[in-house]
Amino acid sequence: MQKRADLHVHTYYSDGTFSPEETVKEAKRLNLDAIAICDHDCADGIDEALEASKKYGVEIIPGVEFTCEKEGIEIHMLGYLIDVKRKSVSKLLKDLRERRVQRIYDMVDKLKKCNVQISPESVFSLSERGTIGRLHLAQAMYNQNLVTSVKEAFNKYIGDDAPCYVSRFNITPEETIKAILESGGVPVYAHPAVMGRDDFIPEFMKAGLRGLEVYHTDQRNSVTKRYKNLADKLGLLTTGGSDWHGLGKKKSPMGGVTVPYSTVEALKKEASEIRSHV
Repeated sequence: MQKRADLHVHTYYSDGTFSPEETVKEAKRLNLDAIAICDHDCADGIDEALEASKKYGVEIIPGVEFTCEKEGIEIHMLGYLIDVKRKSVSKLLKDLRERRVQRIYDMVDKLKKCNVQISPESVFSLSERGTIGRLHLAQAMYNQNLVTSVKEAFNKYIGDDAPCYVSRFNITPEETIKAILESGGVPVYAHPAVMGRDDFIPEFMKAGLRGLEVYHTDQRNSVTKRYKNLADKLGLLTTGGSDWHGLGKKKSPMGGVTVPYSTVEALKKEASEIRSHV
């Protein structure tokens, strides 16, 4: 039986619901051979997952899903096999964490101007570990009966086109790619079909992009085929994963999107080549 890997899963260190150990245990239950932990702007769960891998026999690919921005558009960049102790990535993660915290303060201020009273502390209490984000703010609003649902919080107040929205980041994809490379990692453009800006890819390649996340949840076969052909044409690696977040999330279940283990081997080979020049 061919070995399979899910190269895009989240834990409760960002917006997932499972601990790193629970995540590895679930991968074992599903007979996956390898998974990549790719929490949003956070690497805090990697060590726990690596320790759990010894118990469950599932290989862990260290990763982070970095959030960046280009021309006012949010872009996600995956960094596989990164060394989070390298200054380039540790500084980037620190900056992203600080910006996320400041963003909550800024949105709370905007909410007050819309006569919605909520304290930043009530939001931060919902994220005792890892990454803070709009979902925590929406949950806090719902918990305090300020909205009838998390969806309403986004639609009425903090969604991309809502009055209390605050742009997240001004860290560019090119800066992110540079930091990933300097850490010895492999930069991959996350779910390009979702991002919808293929015209950025040549610019990302100039910065050192190494791959496209071709296989992703909720994507028609024709779209997958188009990105596979594009990656092959450009000489980029192809990766994929479920983008699993855990229970109660709408994304695909873990293992719902997998790639052959040869993809892991290709990433390792690319990382080795990158590290030989770092």
